[in-house]
Amino acid sequence: MSTLQGKTLFITGASRGIGLAIGVRAARDGANVVIAAKTADPHPKLEGTIYTAAAAIEEAGGKALPLVCDIRSDEQVYASVERAVKHFGGIDILVNNASAISLTGTLDTPMKRYDLMHQINTRGTFLCSQACIPHLKQAQNPHILNLGPPLSMKAQWFKPHVAYTMAKYGMSMCVLGMAAEFEDDGIAVNSLWPRTTIATAAVNMLGGDMMIAASRKPDIMADAAYHILTRPSRSCTGNFFIDEDLLRSAGVTDLEKYSVVPGAELAPDFFVD
Repeated sequence: MSTLQGKTLFITGASRGIGLAIGVRAARDGANVVIAAKTADPHPKLEGTIYTAAAAIEEAGGKALPLVCDIRSDEQVYASVERAVKHFGGIDILVNNASAISLTGTLDTPMKRYDLMHQINTRGTFLCSQACIPHLKQAQNPHILNLGPPLSMKAQWFKPHVAYTMAKYGMSMCVLGMAAEFEDDGIAVNSLWPRTTIATAAVNMLGGDMMIAASRKPDIMADAAYHILTRPSRSCTGNFFIDEDLLRSAGVTDLEKYSVVPGAELAPDFFVD
């Protein structure tokens, strides 16, 4: 495949950031994008709603279906998937993008925050996959893409924030297991993770303007995701892709265009050796 034209993508947390960027990139091919996220009304600290995201998708040339969906809720996830299937006729691609973060040590992590990260990151990814897989089995080139890091059992990735690492690695373990479980069904299950920090609301909250200036735009993740999602699903599964490495292998030589501040020294992301 070389296009996502007519394909239906179900993207969690797509009202802003990387999820929205992936949706907009697919929309440029004429894809259908289901925006499954919680933000229906403007947030005082975060830009974007499911409706502003839908407008961006349609402006880029795609068709949008904005759905209020808290992926912690079984009922909301299954209802959203059914609405997507009824509206667009099926689901070709699931992007598990929604995530919660708290870079806190064991003694500084309230259990409410621990539960939030695990409910959204690990459980939400598992639940959305479970709900979409019966429909993905009917698709011609089905993909699941999780925004999770490569698995590396090194203490350095756990020591500073055990709870967050466990929650993100849960997303990656879904890749490891489901890629093998659904290989015979032809469903590709892969992960994608950035080499550097990405200019998102989460990064801004963690490091402010200084970290944003040392980051790349979400477009690099969107372009990398596009290269994955247009590949034949039966020959591209079980991979833990890094955005920069993937794009270089695909022949992209100009990565400077993705920098928020051209020429700036880039900050490395977590979990990448």
